[in-house]
Amino acid sequence: MADRFYTPHPLALGDVTLDGSEAHHLSTVRRFEPGDAVTLFNGDGREYAAEIVAVDRKRATLHVHAVLDVSRESPGNVTVASALPKGDRADYLVEKLTELGVTHFTPLVTVRAVVVPKATTVEKLARVVIEASKQCGRNRLMTVGPPTTWRDFLTRRDGVQLVLHTAGGSAIAPPSFAAGVTVAVGPEGGFAPEEIAAALEAGRAVLSLGPRVLRVETAAVVAAAWVQNHFSA
Repeated sequence: MADRFYTPHPLALGDVTLDGSEAHHLSTVRRFEPGDAVTLFNGDGREYAAEIVAVDRKRATLHVHAVLDVSRESPGNVTVASALPKGDRADYLVEKLTELGVTHFTPLVTVRAVVVPKATTVEKLARVVIEASKQCGRNRLMTVGPPTTWRDFLTRRDGVQLVLHTAGGSAIAPPSFAAGVTVAVGPEGGFAPEEIAAALEAGRAVLSLGPRVLRVETAAVVAAAWVQNHFSA
């Protein structure tokens, strides 16, 4: 797989210009030169095979010579809604969910949340998605939604709705994820009793990942992998 670079702009056959951080990475970090081959993507689901025409420290001109329909997406829609762990662990969580093919990520605001995400947090996590997509080969970006309270989250009705809970709950998978699946992961300390009660009242399936208490990012990654395995079973 050729080195991949992202642009938010439309792509087509012909010349295209990269600037900003991607141009810096191409020229200064990776030290590419005219004539080198790279792959561009913009999240529309395609790859754009390109050759570097000219490059300097702030800008690169490339010529797109082929448009390829290459899908590396999950066969089903997967949403993970999770409270954010502290520090770089949130970046790790989003990076791994991107690699695992999760479609959408929602930062949750819960009673026991230790991190209350801001607008700048969402922007930072969206950049993590881009970098992870460059590495893993995804041509569609996992979307990062706005921070959502538990009450608002429970009003959603998209696909199978699962809530992970450290204390109790079934470990048996629902019969089908064909309509998509949403998995909710609580903060350090887990969901509060009233939050679990509200989830049950809203008809959510409350599940356990086993007898050990997992960190937030570990639980989210395990749940995403479990769902993907269910799709491929």
